[in-house]
Amino acid sequence: MPAGEPGWRGRLALRYRRDGERTIGVDRHDGPLRVLKRLYPEGPGTCHHVLVHPPGGIVGGDRLEIDIDVGENAHALVTTPGATRFYRSAGGLAAQELRARVAAGGRLEWLPLETIAYRGAIAVNRMRFELAAGAQMIGWDILALGLPASGERFTQGRFEQDLALPGAWLERGIVDPGDRLGELLLRSPLGWDGQSALFTLWCAGGSDWPAPLAEALLAAARERLQAAPDPGRCGATAPHPRVVVVRALADRVEALWPTLQAVRDDWRHLLWASEPASPRVWRT
Repeated sequence: MPAGEPGWRGRLALRYRRDGERTIGVDRHDGPLRVLKRLYPEGPGTCHHVLVHPPGGIVGGDRLEIDIDVGENAHALVTTPGATRFYRSAGGLAAQELRARVAAGGRLEWLPLETIAYRGAIAVNRMRFELAAGAQMIGWDILALGLPASGERFTQGRFEQDLALPGAWLERGIVDPGDRLGELLLRSPLGWDGQSALFTLWCAGGSDWPAPLAEALLAAARERLQAAPDPGRCGATAPHPRVVVVRALADRVEALWPTLQAVRDDWRHLLWASEPASPRVWRT
């Protein structure tokens, strides 16, 4: 970090390539963001990377950048051992930006644990996934506002989220409880409906899904959602022939965590004939 410049700067580049039966993962970091572990619990074809941010949270002025490149026929799974925390800001913007590219035949699973926006946080979280024809991915984003278990609701601050799969799905949302429309968004049944956790899970391809596969992906997700604690606050849709999206609301992340994992397991089986395989850090 340059002298006199406030906030942490962290950059992490992840590169994956196929070498015979093995996916080789290489990382390069500048600043506090780095890889904790490289694991192969499913065998040599899938590289699991666990990312950590030793400072423990992101505050105003911090900027984290993650760049992922998945080569042809490589398979990468990227996760975290704990929540990403955006703390209260003294006025500066905290930012995390992810850009990922997946080549033909490549597979990416972007599966970080939840993002927690503390009351008073001023933050932006941007994600962009560029998929070549024949590439596929499963990703999720779990956004938790405030700390409701401690009685700390997200009553002030601003959180902006951008999610892009160019040419297929573009989304931008802003949560600002200090703004009248933002307050309505959090309370309205057309918005957050008074809940504090928003789950977004998607699978996407660089080419259109065959119609039978798209229907199977939707059906599998909807069956799991019907068994969720509050199925009325869950849904699955296909906003584009290349994308299937699940959305769900809850007041606690823990309430829907098993459902989210079950949908992901079903999609892996349908897409890649893969058996369930959760990263070990999720169980610690």
